[in-house]
Amino acid sequence: MKREGVKMGYDRIRLKLGKVPADVLKEVVFSSLGVEREEVILGPSLGEDGALVRIGDRVLVSSVDPITGAVERIGWLAVNINANDVATFGVRPIFFSSCILLPEDSPLKTLRIICQQIDSAAKRLGIAVIGGHSEITPDLKNPIVIGCAMGVTDFGRYVTSGGSGEGDILILTKGAGIEGTAILASERRKRLIQKFGEELVRSAESFYMQISVVDDAVTAFEAGGVTAMHDPTEGGIAGGIHEMADAAGLGVEIIEERIPIAPETLKICEYFQIDPLQLVSSGALLISVKPEYADKVLAALSNKGIKTSIIGKFVNNPKRRIIIRRDGSTADLVRPVSDHLWIALTR
Repeated sequence: MKREGVKMGYDRIRLKLGKVPADVLKEVVFSSLGVEREEVILGPSLGEDGALVRIGDRVLVSSVDPITGAVERIGWLAVNINANDVATFGVRPIFFSSCILLPEDSPLKTLRIICQQIDSAAKRLGIAVIGGHSEITPDLKNPIVIGCAMGVTDFGRYVTSGGSGEGDILILTKGAGIEGTAILASERRKRLIQKFGEELVRSAESFYMQISVVDDAVTAFEAGGVTAMHDPTEGGIAGGIHEMADAAGLGVEIIEERIPIAPETLKICEYFQIDPLQLVSSGALLISVKPEYADKVLAALSNKGIKTSIIGKFVNNPKRRIIIRRDGSTADLVRPVSDHLWIALTR
């Protein structure tokens, strides 16, 4: 009876915008997963970007994500965000399906643009669009695109988000808040042009072209020594680091001054009074690598023209998750409650 009372109280929780909190995932979502099948190598898990299913001597890698906070590039984002999640396993995505939900009375042009964006992004990554669903949905304010990307690899030839070990080096490609910067520049263009001018806003919008991490992930994995990779989407860099640490059961020490943040991102975040480390960061890639392989991975990425930075390391104590500030002081690494994109879009 006591347990039933706890559940009833738990069900009264009001969920905030963004990802469902980890404790709710464990209590509600992960307790309702159908039957167990021996083919499932990796199912729903905290901090993981997708699933691994064994089919004969091969492994199917799949990931599902919706695009809900953007309108203008929604089809482009749907392909790239899902492709990124597959790539974090060290596997190149090759298939994509989508579910396109449109508000009532949407012009046909909206569907056409979304499909053209999906087509363009898929061709750029060498992905085949293999199916999906499209419908007009009641009580919907903006279009939503839910994507599913897939890749295929040999058994054992992949990494997960939870493979980091004590002492592993944490590398970040590109920088913080890439996707969030692009979305805010597009969705709040007029306001930002009035504040910063057209040149900065146009530059920020171009961040959409940096959102793929497929080359980042495949290049790093093939260089060797990679123990885990993660695509920091909702919750940004800070959230992504926590998710990797959660998945590995480790702590982490981060050096703030080594996290690259573009000037466009800094200015837009200052304007909306949000934290760039908690802003959706698709386009960046978190890579955990054995210390002796770090230089090799950095060199391989540099040869591809991909900017990188060593931002910290994993430590044994899972309660020690700190950020070393620019002035040398330390603080707990913030764990985002909700992505700061949602905060900015309400201001």
